[in-house]
Amino acid sequence: MGHRKSHAPRRGSMAYYPRVRVKRVIPRVRSWPEVKLSVPRLLAYPCYKAGVTHAIVTDIKHTSPLAGREVVITSSILDAPPIFICGFRAYVKDHLGYLKALTEMWSEKIPKHIDRILTISDNYKENVIGSIERRKKTIIENLNKIVEFRAIVSTQPYLIGLKKKPEFVEIKVGGGTIDVQYNYCLQIIGNEIYPKQIINEGQYVDVISITKGKGYQGVVKRFGVKILPHKSRKGKRDIGAISPAAPSMLFYIPRSGQMGFHQRTEFNKLVLKIGDNGYEVTPKGGFLHYGVIRDHYIILKGSIPGPAKRLIILRYPIRPPRTLSQLKLVAIDTDSKQG
Repeated sequence: MGHRKSHAPRRGSMAYYPRVRVKRVIPRVRSWPEVKLSVPRLLAYPCYKAGVTHAIVTDIKHTSPLAGREVVITSSILDAPPIFICGFRAYVKDHLGYLKALTEMWSEKIPKHIDRILTISDNYKENVIGSIERRKKTIIENLNKIVEFRAIVSTQPYLIGLKKKPEFVEIKVGGGTIDVQYNYCLQIIGNEIYPKQIINEGQYVDVISITKGKGYQGVVKRFGVKILPHKSRKGKRDIGAISPAAPSMLFYIPRSGQMGFHQRTEFNKLVLKIGDNGYEVTPKGGFLHYGVIRDHYIILKGSIPGPAKRLIILRYPIRPPRTLSQLKLVAIDTDSKQG
């Protein structure tokens, strides 16, 4: 008999390599969508994951096979306290086409606990006031060279009793012309922004987060490699040879290593509801490992990466679907999650 050739599916995607721990627990937005908006607004909103529950929705799309029927789906609840606009940056392109910061402008007011991130000098306000006019002049003179503005945003987790230390995030301003975006930045600097000013109910968002860390794991848990029979030599949860004898080169093979605590992006999550009274969605006894939501919240369809209390960035969709889903939220399950 001739040699019997065996086939096996590839285990793991090379798109996610190297599978190492991220350097920061704050997710990084690597690309921004080109959106067409009548008025300028920020293209992302940072919030915190509270937990997961069940939602009863009605599909109001008349072409749907479940049109008019109530369906139980998984939904994620996000705690979304207001964010503070500390300042903004103007970006130009260098001779190679890469973005380069031209100048930045900071607010006279600074949020609470910001000194846990930055070193604030005693004469901060005098320095900011003295540089505002000079920086405005620089922006106006180079307005034809500026390609985009990004807001310097600080989260306010202390408003919801989560922790004291805030996070800094850079968020791009989209919509309108550069002149209109500049005026928009001047309006929002030093002010608080709420979820409804950025995101609308019924739209899609991309969820950027750091996944739950699972430490160093073997190939069975990390890649789903088949467990060998109990009579196997040298272990059951091991892989075979890591490479053939000929050709004498090292091929890709599943190996043990870090699992979880990676940055991941999930595209096109439907926003079911945005509210300002968190008690109406908090289950009895509070969310596990999180507690009670008191104020602003966001409900998304489906699950999202990361554990409770993880910082989540909701970004405008970079590849939105052609057809929009039309789900009407009927009720949220608020039964106790304590078991």
